[in-house]
Amino acid sequence: MMNPDGLLKQALAFHQSGNLGDAERLYLQLMRAAPKDATAPHLLGVVRAQQGRNSEALELMDAALKLKPNAPEVLSNYGNVLRTEGRFAEALASYDKALAAKPAYAATLAKRAMVLRDLGRPEAALESVDRALALQPDGIEALNTRGIILADLNRSDEALASYGRALALAPGFPDTLNNRALLLKDLKRLDEALDDVEQALTVHRDFAEGWNNRGIILFDLKRMGDALDSYDQALALRPDYAEALNNRAVALWSLKRFEESLADCDRAISLRAGFADTLYNRGNALTELNRPEEALAAYEQALALAPDHPSALSGLANAALTIGDWKRTAELAPRLAADVLAGKSVIQPFVLMGYLDDNELQLRCSQNYVRQAGPGPLPPLWTGERYNHDRIRVAYLSADFHSHVTSALTVEMFECHDRSRFETLAVSFGPDDNSAMRQRLLGAFDSFVDARLQNDREVAQTLREWEIDIAVDLGGHTSGARPWVLAHRPAPVQAKYMGYPGTSGSDFIDYIVADRMVVPPGQDGFFSEKIAALPATLWVTDTKREVLPPPSRADAGLPESGFVFCCFNHNWKITPPLFDIWMRLLNQVEGSVLWLLEGNASIRDNLKKEAQARGVAPERLIFAGRTTPEAHLARQQLADLFLDTLPYNAHTTASDALWAGLPLLTVPGKSFPARVAASILQAAGLPELIAQDFAAYEAKALELARDPAALKIIRDKLTATRAAMPLFDTARFTRELEAAYIAMLGAA
Repeated sequence: MMNPDGLLKQALAFHQSGNLGDAERLYLQLMRAAPKDATAPHLLGVVRAQQGRNSEALELMDAALKLKPNAPEVLSNYGNVLRTEGRFAEALASYDKALAAKPAYAATLAKRAMVLRDLGRPEAALESVDRALALQPDGIEALNTRGIILADLNRSDEALASYGRALALAPGFPDTLNNRALLLKDLKRLDEALDDVEQALTVHRDFAEGWNNRGIILFDLKRMGDALDSYDQALALRPDYAEALNNRAVALWSLKRFEESLADCDRAISLRAGFADTLYNRGNALTELNRPEEALAAYEQALALAPDHPSALSGLANAALTIGDWKRTAELAPRLAADVLAGKSVIQPFVLMGYLDDNELQLRCSQNYVRQAGPGPLPPLWTGERYNHDRIRVAYLSADFHSHVTSALTVEMFECHDRSRFETLAVSFGPDDNSAMRQRLLGAFDSFVDARLQNDREVAQTLREWEIDIAVDLGGHTSGARPWVLAHRPAPVQAKYMGYPGTSGSDFIDYIVADRMVVPPGQDGFFSEKIAALPATLWVTDTKREVLPPPSRADAGLPESGFVFCCFNHNWKITPPLFDIWMRLLNQVEGSVLWLLEGNASIRDNLKKEAQARGVAPERLIFAGRTTPEAHLARQQLADLFLDTLPYNAHTTASDALWAGLPLLTVPGKSFPARVAASILQAAGLPELIAQDFAAYEAKALELARDPAALKIIRDKLTATRAAMPLFDTARFTRELEAAYIAMLGAA
C-alpha cells in the first residue's frame, strides 16, 4: 500500500480535479491507514458535502474534530455545512471557534459574514467581511460577499462598486455576475441585469442559479416564454431546485395557467416542506381555481412558518372574506389595522377596503403598498417639456380592455370624447378575448396598443415618445393593473380613475377623478393625489345597453309571490351588521326572500348557516347563478329592492340595478368605497334612498317592503327621469371629465 503522504497527495489531486469518486476511495484508505489523523475524515466530509450528503459530512467532521478539536480548517468547513443545513447560529459558533484558533483567517471571516447576514445582522456581517478584505484585499469571494451585504443595506452604489472590483480581478466570475444581475434587477436596470447573467452563463453553462435568475429577470421584462425556458433549464440541471419550481409557478400563474402553477408549488413543497413563499404562491393558485378554503389553509401554513411573511397575511385576509368566515374576519381586522399602522405587511389595499371603513388606514395601506411593492424612485422620462399639440393627447391604461365591468362602464365615454379637442390612446395590459366589447373598444380610441409583452419602462417610453399630455390609470391597485408604469413619469399629468376606489398612495399620480360625495370637503388630506371633483358624479355608465324583458320568476328560481330583497354585490361584501338587518327584515316581511349572487360553495353554506342562527329558514336565501351580463341585467327587474353593503358599497352593481329600474337603498360610510352608491343615487335623482345610518336604512327598507305604493312611486320616478339624470347622461359626463382634464393640464 502507498504510504499515507502519497495517498493524501493522490487523493487531493483527484479531489481538486472534481473526481470525487476516486478521492473518496483514497480518503477511506487513508482513514484505515492513519486512524488517528484528522485530515482524511475532514476531507471526506468535504466530499460528502459536495455530494449533498450533509448529515454524513457533519458526522465525518465531528470525528475529525474529536481527533483535532481546534483545527481551524475543519471548524470552518463544519460551519459551511451547518449553514447549508440552515443551522445558522451553530454555523456562526463554529466559525467563531475557527477564528479563535486562527484570527487572520480571511476565508472564514467572509463565510462568517454570510451567516451573519442569514441571521439578519447585516451591519455585523459588513464588519466581518471588511476584516477579511483588510487581510486579503483582492479576495474575490469576500468582495462578492461585501456586494451582497451592501445591497441588503440599500447601499446600492457601494455594492455595485464592490462587484465591479471583484469582476476587474476575475472578469468572468459567475457568482459575482449573477449577484450584480440581481441588484441591477432590483434597481430596474433590467437590460444590464440580463447582460450580466447571460455573461455568467456563457462562462458556466451548468450554472443552475444563473438560469433561475435569468428567468426572474426575463419575467420582469415580460418575456414570459423565455422566462419559462430559463426555469426549465435550471430544473433540467437540478431537478430538486425548489426555488426554480417556485419561480416557475409564479410565471405560470401570471399566464393564468393556474393548474400548472399549483402543480409546481406542490412539487416545490415536497422538496422543501417549510417553503413559506411557495405556500403563499400555492394559496394564490388555489384562489384563482376557486378553492378558497384550501387557499386559506395554504396562507395559514405560510404564516405559521414565516410570521413576518410580507404578503401571506393579505392573502389570508382575502380568503377569509371570500368564504365568509366572519369569526376569522373579526379576528383579522385589528391585526390588519396594526400591520398597516406599523408598515409591516404588504396588505393589498383592495383587501383592506373589505374590512375597515377608515380613510387614514386606507391611505397608509396604499402608501405602504407603493413603498413595499413598487419600484422605488425612478428617473423621470418627462422632464418639463410643453407639447402644445393641436389636440390634448390622453392615454388610458388598463388591464380590462376586453369583456370586463370596467370597460362595460367606460366604453361609451371613450366614444363620446370630443375628437376635435382630444386624441385618445388605449394601452392594454389584459387579454384580447376577441369579444364584441373588445371590437367596440378598438373603434372607440384613435390608437390602441397591446402592451402585454412590454415591461413597465417600455410602456412608459411609448407614452413619452407619443408625447402624451395626460396619462390615466384605470386599474390602480387591482389585479392585472400596472400602476408602476406611471412611476417612470412619462407624462406631464398623471391621473387615476374608475377601477380602484381609493387613493394610490403614490407620489407619481397627480389627480384622482372623484366627486364631493365620495370625497367630502375636508377629506382631501386622506389622498396622496389632488382631488379632481366632477360636478355631478364620478360614475359613468354605458347607456347603449338594452335591458331585455325579464324571465319568469320561476325561471329565475324565485317564488311566484312575495317581496324580493336582493343584493347582487359579491358575497364577500356582506358583513354581520348588515346581515343582521336583512334577517330581521325577512322575519318581519312575511313571504319575503333574499336574492343573492351565487359565490363559492363555502360562503353560500356559511350564509345559510348564519341565516338559520338568526331564525330564518335557509331556503329563504336564493342564490342567482352566473349568467351573461345581458341576462343578469334583465332578471334584476324581478327584484323589489336592492339592499347595499358596507364598508364596500355596490359600485357597478348599483348603476346596473338602477339602469334595470331596480331601486337601491344604501347607507354611506366614511371612506371612498363606502360612499360610491350614495354618489350614484344622488346622480340618479334618488337622494331619498340614501339613509344616514343603519337604523334609518332598516326602517326605510321595512317601510318600502310594507308599502307597495311608496315603492312604486320610486320605481316610476326612476323610469320617468332616468334619461334626464346625470348618472345616465354619458355625453354630459364626458364634457365634465374633459373640462377636468383641461384644468389639470393648465395647472401642470
